[in-house]
Amino acid sequence: MKITIAKSAGFCFGVQRAVDLVMNAIETYQDKTIYTYGPIIHNETVVADLERRGVVIMEEDCDPGEYEKGIVILRSHGVSKAVMDSIRDSGHEIIDATCPFVSKIHRLASEHSKNGDRILLLGDKDHPEIRGIIGWICGDRYDVIKTKEEAENYTADSTDKIILLSQTTFNLHKFKELVEILTQKGYDINALNTICNATEERQEEAARIAGEVDVMFVIGGRNSSNSQKLYEICKKRCSGTYFIQTKDDFDLSVLQSVNNVGITAGASTPVNIIEEVTKKCQR
Repeated sequence: MKITIAKSAGFCFGVQRAVDLVMNAIETYQDKTIYTYGPIIHNETVVADLERRGVVIMEEDCDPGEYEKGIVILRSHGVSKAVMDSIRDSGHEIIDATCPFVSKIHRLASEHSKNGDRILLLGDKDHPEIRGIIGWICGDRYDVIKTKEEAENYTADSTDKIILLSQTTFNLHKFKELVEILTQKGYDINALNTICNATEERQEEAARIAGEVDVMFVIGGRNSSNSQKLYEICKKRCSGTYFIQTKDDFDLSVLQSVNNVGITAGASTPVNIIEEVTKKCQR
């Protein structure tokens, strides 16, 4: 049986940077409590490991002042300006692990909204990245859409200048589809593709591999948006696509009479989990 592992599988730059910042803080600030504001990344295995090392998860939407003063590491998905100010004003020290690609969107959302532009976000309104971006928009002139139907039904004032921004892990094909629908409505739209390069590369490679194999495994945390999008992309190319978190989430029986297996993983999946899945497939 041939096993093809996506070269782009595993930690992206932003996630690796966030995890490294937490590990460095553990070593550097041994006399202080280390917090992450919410899970630092969307991978339960990684988060559980950090908790075993003494890292405490500060609950989202909490009052930071209720926690003993310490070091608060902002997650890779980013947070709103109000959250950042609240943490700082409560006397905590902040280490900003926001992915640089997400920070760029914060700046764009802030600058364009200050100029009076309407901000249109493509993404999941309940995802922490989108919630964080909204928190950098000045005023309430913004909308969030995710689906083709929402794009088709979208309306805005004909005089609005619209700046379109995307969640960094949005499906590239869907981004292009929604932009085309919105552009045809005749609005003054400046569409900025803020999907990160690593996401585009990962999605394109996953689609290619899925089209060449009998079974495709997508490894990722259940709350990982980019992993779920990889699953959707692969499922369209390979009916035998499985979404798993670890090697324990599938039975070897799915590999019976299979000649080719593909493996990819979301941006928050550590390499050791990818290796464990690969070894199980080789049995």
